[in-house]
Amino acid sequence: MSRRARQDALSRTALAVFRLNGRFLAVSERLAEPAGLTAAWWQVLGAVLPGPLPVAGVARVMGITRQSVQRIADLLVRDGLAVYEPNPAHRRAKLLAPTEAGRAAIARIDPGHAELAARLSAALGGPDAFEETVRVLERLSAALEEVEAAAERKA
Repeated sequence: MSRRARQDALSRTALAVFRLNGRFLAVSERLAEPAGLTAAWWQVLGAVLPGPLPVAGVARVMGITRQSVQRIADLLVRDGLAVYEPNPAHRRAKLLAPTEAGRAAIARIDPGHAELAARLSAALGGPDAFEETVRVLERLSAALEEVEAAAERKA
């Protein structure tokens, strides 16, 4: 593949991912709205469903800034959807955990989420094609992280 072809592939990939991100944000807003959440609130609550995490940990999982997560976490706590718990590993970095109200809000999203997953799976050609799509996107994400890390080490 020529240098120009690689650059074009990178540009097409970036545009496709930006478009995909916009579509995911729009559909996530629609899915989250009946539960009284925004897509961002849903993302943060979803990150801590398996277990409490510090705000910085949520930011790492989501790939966004700690400050963005902090603002959302504070709003979730204010509205009773999450709580801050002591962190045995770090006195100042509290852990964010969902409350029962937060878990209930996420549960209200589940039927629409399941329906969208089924429709998307069918549109992609079935479960195997859906899994392959996920694998390719995860591979792309990991490769970009690796390239960025190598560039940072050189700097």
